[in-house]
Amino acid sequence: MTSSNQTPQGARTSVVFVHGMRSSGAIWENQVRHVHAAGHEAVAVDLPAHGARRHERFTMDGAFEALDDAVASLPAGPVALVGLSLGGYTSLAWAARQGATDRLVGILAAGCTSDPKGKPVRLYRDVARGVANAAYLGRRLTGRVVHPSVHRPRLSVPTVRLPFRPLRSAPGGSDLRQVEIAPQQTAEMYRPTWDVVTDALTHLAGRSSIANVRAARIPLWFVNGARDAMRIEEQRHLAAAHDGSLVVIPGAGHDVNMEAPSAFNRVLTRALADFNRRA
Repeated sequence: MTSSNQTPQGARTSVVFVHGMRSSGAIWENQVRHVHAAGHEAVAVDLPAHGARRHERFTMDGAFEALDDAVASLPAGPVALVGLSLGGYTSLAWAARQGATDRLVGILAAGCTSDPKGKPVRLYRDVARGVANAAYLGRRLTGRVVHPSVHRPRLSVPTVRLPFRPLRSAPGGSDLRQVEIAPQQTAEMYRPTWDVVTDALTHLAGRSSIANVRAARIPLWFVNGARDAMRIEEQRHLAAAHDGSLVVIPGAGHDVNMEAPSAFNRVLTRALADFNRRA
């Protein structure tokens, strides 16, 4: 990093939190409080088609603009991104597009170590399109909203399953081996329909997260729940990173920040200290 990244003595890295698919910035409530208490400025964005931006269509360019605006809203100085799933992929793609900017000093990417450039994402997208179409047909037939997870008479809705199974491996970090999983947060949020899944996966398909990791010349922390199917290529992502770390949190699944908030916050604290030290 160049001297332009330096901040006044004692200044801390600001944080932009980026949510996953079919959720909103509300999922980061616990983490925003945590970093605020530690003296960090922070903002949790809503990506297009989510939260306050629910009436927009999702595009990657629109997601990039959301990150541009979020970074610009924070005080001058270094900034770190913390993204989950779609938010992690978006953060890595944004960093690769931007290069090692003066402000960006690190990314914590959770639940996003399966490279979307390939058949699994296209398959999942096509299944999501089927779910969205079935839900639309249900609304037309019944005059009511049909949730894909609820069975309706004479309406066959496909079950969505990832085309691979979770991996088993030893968790990383000795202080994380015995962690109680807290109940999932219940922060209220707008939950988009399955149409947004089709849009998001269309924009992800063909983009390589591995290539984005290689292009991001900043410290990267990959954080996964041990039960998360998206861990399938975590070692490839770690190997591709210029400066990478991997932490696996025991007992947690894909929504690791909500399923194991205490453990996730400890990792987040360590990552921000690492980013801040290098800024």
